[in-house]
Amino acid sequence: MNTPTYKDLLDAGVHYGHMKRKWNPKMQPYIFMERKGIHLIDLNKTSECLDVALNAAKNIAKSGRKVMFVATKKQAKGIVAEAAASVNMPFVTERWLGGMMTNFSTIKRSVRKMLNIEKMLQDGSLKSVTKKERLMLGREKNKLEKVLGGIAHLNMLPSALFIVDIHHEHIALAEAKRLGIRTIAMVDTNSDPNLVDFPIPANDDASKSIAIITNAMKDAIKDGLEERKKVKTEKENAAKA
Repeated sequence: MNTPTYKDLLDAGVHYGHMKRKWNPKMQPYIFMERKGIHLIDLNKTSECLDVALNAAKNIAKSGRKVMFVATKKQAKGIVAEAAASVNMPFVTERWLGGMMTNFSTIKRSVRKMLNIEKMLQDGSLKSVTKKERLMLGREKNKLEKVLGGIAHLNMLPSALFIVDIHHEHIALAEAKRLGIRTIAMVDTNSDPNLVDFPIPANDDASKSIAIITNAMKDAIKDGLEERKKVKTEKENAAKA
């Protein structure tokens, strides 16, 4: 598992926190110092927390369960969507719909509707409808896909959420806590790390910082999936012997 080094984290600006007046006192253990009114995060603490978080994500993937990536901030959307998709994990990067997990059955109905429209548009079963109706269905499908496309193949609730900025994604965090779903998150100096099972003290605003943490999470999950595949192959070979 390729964990970012101290220098990697430093170069990515992971240590830059918020202005002192915006800080959450519960982040005190993770703050190294204040410079020009800005809190700087202790990257040694970040490295320690990141190791723990990555191992948790790896084990979840190895067990065949899902980690949902959540980041609706402009600077994080593309990074998170690409990382999650590359390891076949669900993601939400447009808008967190209230009840996305606490009312999962309703969300799944919307996903099925989206997939059904997509199927009808592709297999030619809509030949009898007017051009206007077909256009309206296409627009509805695009609208649903924008919000739900990242969870289209999620058949059950994920085992964990990886969140970029718990302050911004407070609804997702609250739903996860309510359902007992584990949380892994980038936590900046303006947030409460105690709300997260596996907090990673880090700058959650800069794209380079978001990318280095998110990609480390992706790599850990990839390692877990590969180990799972290896164990499965070994069992199959043993059964044939």
